[in-house]
Amino acid sequence: MTSADADPNQRRELTTTERDLDVLATDLAQWLATKVDADAPPKVTSITRPTAGGMSSTTLLFDAEWSERGEAAGGAFVARLPPEDSSFPVFEKYDLETQFAVMAGVAEATDVPVPPLCWLETDASVLGSPFFVMRRVNGRVPEDNPPYVFLGWLFDATPEERLRVTRNTVEVIAKLHAIENPEQRFPALAGAGDALRRHVDAQKAWYDWALARDGFRIPILERAFDWLEEHWPADPGPDVLSWGDARPGNIMFDGFEPVAVLDWEMAAIGPRELDVAWTLLIHRFFQDIATRFDQPGLPDYMRRSDVERFYEEFTGYRVRDLDWYLMYAALRHGIVMGRIKRRMIHFGEDTDTADRDDYVMHRPLLEALLDGTYTWD
Repeated sequence: MTSADADPNQRRELTTTERDLDVLATDLAQWLATKVDADAPPKVTSITRPTAGGMSSTTLLFDAEWSERGEAAGGAFVARLPPEDSSFPVFEKYDLETQFAVMAGVAEATDVPVPPLCWLETDASVLGSPFFVMRRVNGRVPEDNPPYVFLGWLFDATPEERLRVTRNTVEVIAKLHAIENPEQRFPALAGAGDALRRHVDAQKAWYDWALARDGFRIPILERAFDWLEEHWPADPGPDVLSWGDARPGNIMFDGFEPVAVLDWEMAAIGPRELDVAWTLLIHRFFQDIATRFDQPGLPDYMRRSDVERFYEEFTGYRVRDLDWYLMYAALRHGIVMGRIKRRMIHFGEDTDTADRDDYVMHRPLLEALLDGTYTWD
């Protein structure tokens, strides 16, 4: 994510963690010795932070090696940790136990390629916070920084190959939505009352914590909240497991086939359209950046008509009230962008602006949605 006037082809170096890698490697090795039946203390090597990815958590890549009864063991791993308080976190809460449980439940109920889970550690004294470890999967993702609409493997692909990525992404979403009895299978995501109302109320609370409570009220986001209330869906439809951050940037591909579905911190119970709209909105966010810089971007990719058609093909369900959910997705992403703007200012990576609506990088998109003038395909 970059400010509106930055060169979109350049990677921005953003502050994500202050943890010392050498110390983490030592602590991980000592901890691994308690988890595996090793002949000698395990060794942790090649520990790095990925250069691509989000800012909502800390991710560590590392190799570990040991032997068991004389046989070599170990491999390549990924550790996921919550952000430190000093990192100006994007989310108020970061529930690793629920993430782990959701991933395990998805792996049990579907053939969606979730990275193989290894261990969940709830003792914060080991690394300074809880964490979980999974096996590393090799593949490629459409990157956000710099955005895939400017360069990279998806940009270089043919229109037919990009349509495969769209179709495969929608198929992943459809498989998640097919999980039966999601509230029973994922009790940590369940709650009292209407699921969509719970979801929106949670976003209001997040907006208050991330921005408004400290005096950073954003008028266009509050207008969007009002619009949602005025146009509330008459029948939200059946509730499903919502992936939350449903988009190709959170899928690792081998060629054009998914091999790992990542980032479950926004998982929830709610209507199907939450994921469908989020996938569409996030691509249009990037496509509009390309248009703003007079670049073609990828107008043939992740088209609304294609996504709706594929979703009905896989599920037999025709999405409803999608304009409402697209507005909601733009609002949710606006809170993300507003919080990221604040943290970039905090770390000296960006400058403040008097117009609080400019905290929303996709302000023109959101304004057009509110005016009813935004066009999709």
